[in-house]
Amino acid sequence: MRQPLPPRFYDRATVVTDADGFAVALDGRIAKTPAGRPLAAPARTLAEMLASEWEVQHVVIDAAQMPLTMLANTIIDGVTRSANEVAAEVGNYLACDLVLYRAEHPKGLIERQAAAWDPVLDWSQAVLGARFTVAHGMVHVAQPREALCVARDAIPSAPWPLGAIHAITTLTGSALIALALAGDAMSLTQAWLAANVDEDWNMEQWGRDALALDRRHRRFAEMRAAVEVLRAVRDGATL
Repeated sequence: MRQPLPPRFYDRATVVTDADGFAVALDGRIAKTPAGRPLAAPARTLAEMLASEWEVQHVVIDAAQMPLTMLANTIIDGVTRSANEVAAEVGNYLACDLVLYRAEHPKGLIERQAAAWDPVLDWSQAVLGARFTVAHGMVHVAQPREALCVARDAIPSAPWPLGAIHAITTLTGSALIALALAGDAMSLTQAWLAANVDEDWNMEQWGRDALALDRRHRRFAEMRAAVEVLRAVRDGATL
């Protein structure tokens, strides 16, 4: 059974400046991550968005409704201390990236995948210099070593953008979509639709699944939080 949610114990959530950047303060006391570190962001705008999530909690604190805070906790407690491992995990997706494996049929799905995914590959070749091989069907195709190396080099090392790209990669199944989104080659909407081409097609053929749609709604909130991190740290933050 689900554990009872903790009650809201503070009156106001604000932003204060401290040694870790811009921290969320609850009634003047800096909020902590699950590991006991300050809940602080490198950009004021990002800290203000975090504080807003805390401010809109009412009688109880529901972490499921705070995707930006959950991502920040992950970055502060995890990514900052294992950046190399996180970057390697993102890089591992490139060899079997979602956009590289296409359907063999039906024609309608093939065309939709091409429309959504070909621009990602065009961008990776034009901007990163990484030319990948597209496969049709589920048989594994080895990707050019040079393409993998070049694309891996594009993965950021700074914890906040790295954590955001890792989140987008795991949510979409595509490191290339994550990198294209971070590079402003795609909008959030375009990236999300590209990640869900197959699911959308199946729902059109077989009907909508309420549970799947609810899960997708929650995952989109997590994706949007990751994009907010990318935008905030790109706009002049010290990382």
